[in-house]
Amino acid sequence: MHMYIRLLEKIVSRYGPSKMLSFNTAHVLKTLQLLQHNAYVSRAKLSKDLGLGEGSIKTLIKHLKANSIISTTRAGCYLTSKGKKLCTNLLSVIPSELFIPTNSITVGNHNYAVLLRDYAFAIGSGLEQRDAVIRFGGQGATTLLFKDSKFVMPRTDYDCLKKEPDMRNILVSKLKPQEDDVIIIGSASDKITAELGTKSAALFTIASHEKHAGFN
Repeated sequence: MHMYIRLLEKIVSRYGPSKMLSFNTAHVLKTLQLLQHNAYVSRAKLSKDLGLGEGSIKTLIKHLKANSIISTTRAGCYLTSKGKKLCTNLLSVIPSELFIPTNSITVGNHNYAVLLRDYAFAIGSGLEQRDAVIRFGGQGATTLLFKDSKFVMPRTDYDCLKKEPDMRNILVSKLKPQEDDVIIIGSASDKITAELGTKSAALFTIASHEKHAGFN
């Protein structure tokens, strides 16, 4: 998995003395997901969904093309075979995500949940994921582990959704967690920051730990 994370990091690296980039690996992941679900994606749609200006989208496309992740036509951008492989492998670890309503364990008006498959081993106190979302511009994050069919906070056995059956049902039915999965819930004052901030925290978690044997 680390080879794919390194490729993401390469895509968002500056070339020579170029200006500081306004996008990061979370923007690349979102771009891959958009391209996976659409035959072609226009620059206008990328700009709207990523919250980036025209110049930043132009640079992002340039970097993706330089790394053979996408190609472009008049109809828009589309994934190459290399891009499809990158997307497939990343989504084997990040298989599900969704916006969720505000509840007792969220910290903002807009909340986005991302599932990390079999990554409980990589979670410490959960502060690392919170800080990653804040660095992106969000308000914070809550990290949950799925243990014995319960959603627990790191380093505890307390079922933190015991009194919120509706929220638990949403996470179980939509994200389909398995034993030792991680759910990161990032919060922000707007939807784009909540989503991309949570993706950023998920990618940070993967990048910060040794490659797990299950995803060679």
